[in-house]
Amino acid sequence: MTPWVFGYGSLIWRPGFPFVDKRPATVRGMLRRLEQGSPDHRGTPERLGRVATLVEAPHARVDGVVFALPPAEAPAILAMLDEREQGGYDRVLVPATLRDGGETVEAITWIARPGNPWHLGPAPFDAMVEDILASRGPSGTNVEYVLKLAETLRVHGFEDDHIFSLAAAIELGLHERQRRPA
Repeated sequence: MTPWVFGYGSLIWRPGFPFVDKRPATVRGMLRRLEQGSPDHRGTPERLGRVATLVEAPHARVDGVVFALPPAEAPAILAMLDEREQGGYDRVLVPATLRDGGETVEAITWIARPGNPWHLGPAPFDAMVEDILASRGPSGTNVEYVLKLAETLRVHGFEDDHIFSLAAAIELGLHERQRRPA
C-alpha cells in the first residue's frame, strides 16, 4: 500500500523528501488558517510567526497536494516530517480526494489544534497582518512564507480567500513601509 502525505502549507512548494507521485487533492470539512504560531521556522518562541493549520468547518474544503511516498523510505520520511512539524502539530489521517479522477486516498498530514503551546488562534485581520510583518525565524520571514503560500496556491489554481487577503494586505503593508521617510 502506498503511503500518501497531504501538504497544505510549505510542504506544497518545499516538500524536502523524495516521492513517487504528486497530485492535487481536496480535503472536505476543513479550512486552511494561519492560526498556528511558529516558534522554530517562521518565528521564535519570543515572537511567533503565523503558519498554516487546518481547522474544522463542516461545509468547507481545503485544496493541497498529496505526495505518494516510496514505501521502503516512508518510515524515515515520516520521522523527518514529525521532526519538521514538531512545533505544536499532531500527525493525523485525512481523506484526500484526488482532483484528477475523484479517487479518495487516506493521507497523513499534520494539524496544530487549539491547546498546543504555540496555538495563536484567530485574531482580528489587522493584528494577523502585523504579526506576519514583524516575525522572522530560522527558515526566513513570515512575510516570505505567506507570499510564497499565496503564489503556490495560485499556480495550482487553488482558491483560498483567507491566504489571498492576508497576502494582499502584507504586500500593501510592505509598500507603505518602503514609502515612509526614514
